[in-house]
Amino acid sequence: MAKNLYITATEELSGKSAVVLGIMQMILGELNKVAIFRPIINDPCDGERDHDIDLVLSHFRLDVPYADTYAYTLTQARELINSGQQAFLHETILNRYKQLEAKYDFVFCEGTDFKGKEGAFEFNINADIAANLGAPVLLVSSGREKTPQEVASFTQLSIDTLEEKGVDLVACVINRAPAGFTEEMLSHIQDKVQCKQLIQFYSIPENETLGKPTINDVKRWLNGQVLYGHSGLSAVVDNYVIAAMQVSNFLNYIKAGSLIITPGDRSDIVLASLSSRLSSLYPDIAGIVLTGGLQPGESEHRLIEGWTGVPVPVISVPGHTYQTIQLLNKLYGRIEVEDSQRIATALGCFARHVNVSELRQRVVTRRSSKVTPKMFEYSLVERAARYRQRIVLPEGSEERILRAADILLRRGVADLVLLGREEDIRTRASNFGLNIKEAEVVNPSESEHLDEFVARYVELRRHKGMLEDIARDRMSDPTYFATMMVYKGLADGMVSGSVTTTAQTIRPAFEFIKTKPGSSIVSSVFLMCLKNSVLVFADCAVNTNPDARGLAEIAISSAETARIFGIEPRVAMLSYSTGDSGKGEDVDKVIEATAMARKLIAERGLQLPIAGPLQYDAAIDPKVAATKMPGSDVAGHATVFIFPDLNTGNNTYKAVQRASNGVAIGPVLQGLKKPVNDLSRGCTVPDIVNTVAITAIQAQAERGL
Repeated sequence: MAKNLYITATEELSGKSAVVLGIMQMILGELNKVAIFRPIINDPCDGERDHDIDLVLSHFRLDVPYADTYAYTLTQARELINSGQQAFLHETILNRYKQLEAKYDFVFCEGTDFKGKEGAFEFNINADIAANLGAPVLLVSSGREKTPQEVASFTQLSIDTLEEKGVDLVACVINRAPAGFTEEMLSHIQDKVQCKQLIQFYSIPENETLGKPTINDVKRWLNGQVLYGHSGLSAVVDNYVIAAMQVSNFLNYIKAGSLIITPGDRSDIVLASLSSRLSSLYPDIAGIVLTGGLQPGESEHRLIEGWTGVPVPVISVPGHTYQTIQLLNKLYGRIEVEDSQRIATALGCFARHVNVSELRQRVVTRRSSKVTPKMFEYSLVERAARYRQRIVLPEGSEERILRAADILLRRGVADLVLLGREEDIRTRASNFGLNIKEAEVVNPSESEHLDEFVARYVELRRHKGMLEDIARDRMSDPTYFATMMVYKGLADGMVSGSVTTTAQTIRPAFEFIKTKPGSSIVSSVFLMCLKNSVLVFADCAVNTNPDARGLAEIAISSAETARIFGIEPRVAMLSYSTGDSGKGEDVDKVIEATAMARKLIAERGLQLPIAGPLQYDAAIDPKVAATKMPGSDVAGHATVFIFPDLNTGNNTYKAVQRASNGVAIGPVLQGLKKPVNDLSRGCTVPDIVNTVAITAIQAQAERGL
């Protein structure tokens, strides 16, 4: 069952709030515990609450603290993006969202209102946020003041942009559709819009009572005072008439629903306007606005007060006439919390024009198939923190390790053990302004476990002629000591390599942690966080030229690694040939490895789609796969890519990383009985954080957590 939905409009005044009400009512028909979340809200005026959040919380009586329902204001978001902190913006939004996701069955997310000056900026940021939240998107495309052809063109452009961002589109609602917009026109648009995804289209016609302001809206917008006619505040304003002429000329300009705007000292206009409502020969006006803070004189006031039931509202506002009309030009109709009539209208329109049962089926039972790098990285930290593991970092005094430790401890990702002289490590951390108080610091040469470790190492390596003096030297080395901590269960995993070579990091693990039962090879994967997906590449760091048996085991280990990290494994055994199109020793090795992997999969009772040999394009591109290997359940949809040798794998992962501007997390070692992972000597602090989280998740998997 899906956990979220993201609704975004294409422009201002799309009537999104009305659709929000309909969607929320639809969801609440299936689920009880639902939250609303707006990643970015409008800049509040005088501390007021966000309109749509307040509307949904109040009308549906949702038990969600207001402070938890948003992350940033539009100004704050724009400042972060302009200062190059877009990653921080998305991380914070994701954190706020995840806090709600953990407490509620469903989180309904609403995009911005396009109140800023840059509509394209807001549309793009909404698409990026939806992708990072992994939320299917419902698009509200405005038909206001457009022809059917313009609606189709604008909707197509919006859908193309969303698809480029890699989001799942669940439906498109063409709201405020123009008069004469028929079902045939909607079908024409649906046929004209070229989209890779199956999208359901609906149209909701323009409803004047929703799109135009009421007198109550005018009063609130202008900070006005109601002098007379309190009972008529729900009247809808259809047009504005600035009354500056004499009464005989002015009366020719009034229309049904007119809001008369005139200086407060024009008692002739006021009395004529009120009188027009009593005449069957003149249309009914909506109300009167008196400008300049002026009010009728005593005699006029007595006259109006003595009128039984003043026929229209009269409002006094502080601004002068020109200022007032300038403000009114920016006013639009809003569904207010107390406006039960307008809420009922909105819900009724939605129910009449949207197939609610069909849409509910798509929304509530649909889960996004897209995984963005930000989602994946967040899930690493979240999963690691769920069952905190004890991770040892032998390079305890290295600056990047210390900075990563500070982050890891603050976020509660893992319990950490840093190796080195305690005074040196804590002094360096203090000098960098870091807080590592919660970390344990162990000096291997002074540890109470040193003698025990030396004796065990001698025992384990006795067949290699190991001597105690050499064993003591080895165990005084932080990497060996840390690996022995993992072996003895004093730590759940180890991460090293920021200042040491790969060989130095993994050699101790090869010596005494050893491989898992049924596995004869230790290999590595890179978790490739690309634009719209996370893929697994193996082996790109350890084995130079594995034989067929080695490739088969790497394939199975990589598939298991993919499962651990929430990636559905579909394994492609890569070669320069697809199927039987090519010949040669290298192709034969992959053919043999594929057959051997299938045999091992069957023997172990696993369910694992695997295909090979495959070229990379046939493995990843459905169109190419349809030509080169039609009918395959892997070709065109592969998530795990097994390269035939280290030369191919190492160069390919780097090429893909650079060309796609993606993130390559790894290498992640696999095949060992307990998790040990290697860092690149050029690693960044986020790399270390991710690798520690990965190691912790591997440790959880080993323990069945």
